[in-house]
Amino acid sequence: MPTPLDQLGGEAALRDLVERFYDRMESDPNVHSLHRLHFRGHGLNHTRQAQFEFMCGFLGGRAYYRERFGHMNLREIHAHVPIRDADAELWLETFDGALRDCGMSGPVVDRLRLALRRAAFALVNDVPDWRIVIGGG
Repeated sequence: MPTPLDQLGGEAALRDLVERFYDRMESDPNVHSLHRLHFRGHGLNHTRQAQFEFMCGFLGGRAYYRERFGHMNLREIHAHVPIRDADAELWLETFDGALRDCGMSGPVVDRLRLALRRAAFALVNDVPDWRIVIGGG
């Protein structure tokens, strides 16, 4: 039985999707608030690879992320990142744009969108915003 990853077109199609998502994040000024959340992390090059690895396992393919880090706990991965409702919504909108750009649609994409919506809003937290911390107050 094909996995959701297979139904999306396999690892190559997922790699294209993840690259397009982060290309949008880096190039669209409307997505700067998401882009800035990576400034204190490992940067987008690291995140591109980690996102691909996570999504492979999430979609039923090889669990590269778990193999490297020993878990796939989204809350633990994002525990240090201030995530608000607006950030979750913007992340989802940006991912939707990448899906459209890659021509991905159909039932598997609809199920993916629902799963990502649940995951994105489960990550909303009360970690202090870095702009406040960086600004000294």
